[in-house]
Amino acid sequence: MMNAKSSTLADNVMFSIKHSSVFTEFEEEEMNNPCPRTEVEGRTIYTSRALKSTGLVGPPVLCDFGSAVFGDAENIDYKIDIWNVGCMIWDIFEGKQLFYAVDPEHKAYRRRAHLAEITALLGPPPKDLLTRGRLASKFFSDQGTYAAGIDLPISTSLEEQETLLTGDKKKLFLEFMRKMLQWSPEQRSTAKELFQDAWLQERS
Repeated sequence: MMNAKSSTLADNVMFSIKHSSVFTEFEEEEMNNPCPRTEVEGRTIYTSRALKSTGLVGPPVLCDFGSAVFGDAENIDYKIDIWNVGCMIWDIFEGKQLFYAVDPEHKAYRRRAHLAEITALLGPPPKDLLTRGRLASKFFSDQGTYAAGIDLPISTSLEEQETLLTGDKKKLFLEFMRKMLQWSPEQRSTAKELFQDAWLQERS
């Protein structure tokens, strides 16, 4: 069994291109006006060149299984992807990440920084969830308070973080997001329930 844990992220979703003419033009531009490049330790590194969009894309494809591992038992279900879909929708729709998770000491991603940001947004996790977490004691006290060695960010809310919508549109969007962004996996909606959500139906 392959476990592609937490792989449903915006960085891991690609779209096919319906018209091969896009690649033909790309090749011609590269031949006529080569992009800058350099060599590092015998490898040629090219700067990126944008593909011209036709406005028509194919179905999304989940890719990049570099963190996938093989195992004999399934230890998570689709609910973890529901959380990730929520974060991905937020990042794309709002044009900014909901969680940055940069540790103030290490200046890089750390789980404790990620959990600190989630706690600042959603409040502390339910105690029954912590009792199921094998590593919960590394980040939370027996009383359920955050205790991982760094300060919590200033408490915030989805209402404060959402800045593009107003009125009923904002209300519907945040209700949709809350169906995914729940500490407890059991509290998150299924993909079918999300597909039938009022916010999505209004936009279809």
